Amino acid sequence: MRALCFGSLNIDYVYEVPHFVSRGETLAARSLQTFCGGKGLNQSVALARAGMETYHAGAVGGDGDFLVDELSVAGVNTEYVARLSNVRTGHAVIQRNADGDNCILLHGGANRAITRVQIDRTLAAFSAGDLLVAQNEISELAYLLDSAKKRGLTVALNPSPMEPQLAELLPLADILLLNEIECAQLLGCKPDTEAEDMAERLHSRCPEITIVLTLGEQGSIYRDAAQRIRQSAVRTTAVDTTAAGDTFTGYFLAGLLTAHDARRALQYASAAAAIAVSRPGAAPSIPTREETLRRMEA
Repeated sequence: MRALCFGSLNIDYVYEVPHFVSRGETLAARSLQTFCGGKGLNQSVALARAGMETYHAGAVGGDGDFLVDELSVAGVNTEYVARLSNVRTGHAVIQRNADGDNCILLHGGANRAITRVQIDRTLAAFSAGDLLVAQNEISELAYLLDSAKKRGLTVALNPSPMEPQLAELLPLADILLLNEIECAQLLGCKPDTEAEDMAERLHSRCPEITIVLTLGEQGSIYRDAAQRIRQSAVRTTAVDTTAAGDTFTGYFLAGLLTAHDARRALQYASAAAAIAVSRPGAAPSIPTREETLRRMEA
């Protein structure tokens, strides 16, 4: 099985702050670092480092060549990444506080210049049995998912950032990976609703979809037509949580689709995410398969 991650490539500007800036407040950042990022790039790196044959499709502007280089170094095939001269590369402004938590402001840039022509040309190289991984940071998402489904690809959707219209795309997904905030928004319930209740409500709404609900330091919940599994988070000291969810997504998908064991895949993903949050940055924090296996054994 080949994995095609059709998603965003961002330049991450990470500001170290004493607390998240409030309305009307001017706040001095303690430092600024620049990293490779974007949910698509992060998930491609995680898939590749987890051991899957991975391809990335997306777009960068003239300032984004180093993002493509980052993918290549991680072992990701980049032949389907478009280089556009008329737009800037997407970027993110990230505030990171002393606890390692973050809040993120996105600018789409080249990620919002994806066309149906690019999608058709890319999907023509893939077929039934391959995996499409998608998020909500590029244009023409509905067309991408529908086209992949018609070709027989397995579709994994990470509906982030969450928008109301994403509910209409759920029938096109085979695997849905989301956090508790996104799940609450999708269900129209309060964010403090019990996670198990949200997982069951979402399963009732989408009984044929495999659901993975991530809960940060509270672990994760897996739900499919046959079983529900609760996975604890691996204990660690958090430095930067920016790529934790993307790391979990890539490692979980790699584990599930290569070993066909949901419980083992959750353990694999949890160990990888624990390593990622102990390091600064997004893509640079994602561990290798060997590191992750050692952490699982420990």
